[in-house]
Amino acid sequence: MKIFLDSSDIQEIKPLNKSNLIDGVTTNPSLLAKQSGNFKTILKAIASEVKGPISAEVTATKFDKMIIEANILRKIAKNIIIKIPLTDDGLLACNYLAKKKIKTNVTLCFSPSQAILAAKAGATYVSPFMGRLDDIGESGIELIRNIKTIYQNYNFKTQILAASIRSAEHVTEVAKIGADVVTLPPKIFKQLIKHELTDQGLEMFLSDWKKSGKQIS
Repeated sequence: MKIFLDSSDIQEIKPLNKSNLIDGVTTNPSLLAKQSGNFKTILKAIASEVKGPISAEVTATKFDKMIIEANILRKIAKNIIIKIPLTDDGLLACNYLAKKKIKTNVTLCFSPSQAILAAKAGATYVSPFMGRLDDIGESGIELIRNIKTIYQNYNFKTQILAASIRSAEHVTEVAKIGADVVTLPPKIFKQLIKHELTDQGLEMFLSDWKKSGKQIS
């Protein structure tokens, strides 16, 4: 499973990318709006730091303007993926771009039926929002499971990019199901590393070693 960072903050991205565990980045208008400076400069810096796919989202809601914005975004860097909302016009734009072999990430997916249409439109990725479904009492995990089953049934090539991740447990569950990608806020990525028993074990080992008076030399 590939791991993307869900962030537009280059200062957050750089230190985490040094681990060589980051395969890409997803951004959205809300994340970019929080950053100061020109959005093109921000995206270019991210695309230079992380060599994998960088999702950059159109803000237009109508097909023609989506295509105009998509062409602007894709010129920023070669690894920019065009992120498009799962709407009527978004699916039209996805299909148009797919025919031109331009990679897309169809976002704001909340149902299996939407995921089917994204795949048929030629989306490179579809982004089901797990946490937001959980917030309204539905199961984000079940959505990922259903999409995976459907895509396998019909050999759809669209990759499942699990989004709106709220916990390390979410990551484990979507990995068990077989999601192709998970996109994480930096704080959740850090949670994947941490376990209290790891910390306790390391503290014990180092304490015992110090007491022994031995050294590695």
